[in-house]
Amino acid sequence: MNLRKIVIAIDGYSACGKSSTAKSAASILGYRYIDTGAMYRAVTLYFMEHHVALTNPKEVARSLQQINISFKVNSRNVSETYLNGLNVEKAIRSMRVSERVSEVSAIKDVRTAMVDLQRKMGKEKAVVMDGRDIGTVVFPSAELKLFMRADLLVRAFRRQRELLEKDRLVDLDDVISNIVQRDEYDTTRTESPLRRANDAILIDTTYITLEEQVDEVVRMALARMMTSN
Repeated sequence: MNLRKIVIAIDGYSACGKSSTAKSAASILGYRYIDTGAMYRAVTLYFMEHHVALTNPKEVARSLQQINISFKVNSRNVSETYLNGLNVEKAIRSMRVSERVSEVSAIKDVRTAMVDLQRKMGKEKAVVMDGRDIGTVVFPSAELKLFMRADLLVRAFRRQRELLEKDRLVDLDDVISNIVQRDEYDTTRTESPLRRANDAILIDTTYITLEEQVDEVVRMALARMMTSN
């Protein structure tokens, strides 16, 4: 059976398992995975390293022209983020970047540049893309839209464990504070605020495992791939 190529858009709050689910589902489906959150993190890292004044539109616009973001699959078949040819996968996951990324991603010129790039990456379909505004702004006509959420404390434990696996011990209160701050930024910003698309399927990941999340997404994707027009 020939399955149609579709766009799978996964939106939701941070630390709900969006990226992990998207990566695994893409691998199973043979689709390309695009981590849009990593793209905004890469821009944030560049701005921080080059001391870009976020309140200076001309400086922001000029800096965006100097940024090239790409993804490469490593020897372990894991997609990693590259900024101007350098692997920044580890650097963009630091707490210092996490504390600034929502502020940077709220800038109109930044979002415009990243949305344009994301649309180019997904032009041929057969992609799984996760972020905050994929189903509402980037690909409003995506064949499958999902929205993930989970309880705050569960999300904080997951993020702390994720950081610990990367040899970074961060106090749980600091993790909770960062998540709450990001939620506030993401849901109240003027440019493309985080919200559930009207036709997005809600997945609450509080009490389900990653494997269960992936199985559910793959099942729904296959159903859409067989019925999509």
